[in-house]
Amino acid sequence: MITPAYCRAMAAYNSEMNRRLYRCAGALEDAARRLDLGGFFNSLHGTLCHILWGDRVWMHRFAGWERPSQGIPESPRMIEDWTTLSAARAEDDARIEAWAAALSPRDLEGELTWFSGAARREMTKPRWLCVAHMFNHQTHHRGQAHAMLTRLGAAPGDTDLPWVIPDRAW
Repeated sequence: MITPAYCRAMAAYNSEMNRRLYRCAGALEDAARRLDLGGFFNSLHGTLCHILWGDRVWMHRFAGWERPSQGIPESPRMIEDWTTLSAARAEDDARIEAWAAALSPRDLEGELTWFSGAARREMTKPRWLCVAHMFNHQTHHRGQAHAMLTRLGAAPGDTDLPWVIPDRAW
């Protein structure tokens, strides 16, 4: 089982890695961000949109955020404008960190039940596992975004968790 401290560390990691990736991506031409580089969601822009979409879907389940109207297939086009996407990412990262800061061990107990559009059925899983999955989903697709940025000539830097998040008490 995970702890609130784990969630706070992962929320901080998410925010910092997004700042790094978005800074590099923002220096590219829009056409480069939209180039199909063969990722799960084709382009860098599409991948970054999908990560934000996933965060919003999970935070809807965890904290009552507004659920995206799009499904997974439309997630790469959730926000077409780069400036709007960047601002949304920064805002949602702050909200995820605030949510994680307020978690108690009890908030990670029990089960979560939801209807999964991907599985097309109701799902029930341990709440802590779903929270861990959200952070894992971010990391998985950010790795793809990192590879795309590297391919495009950007240098997003190190991604190793112990060296990315600042030293502080969790």
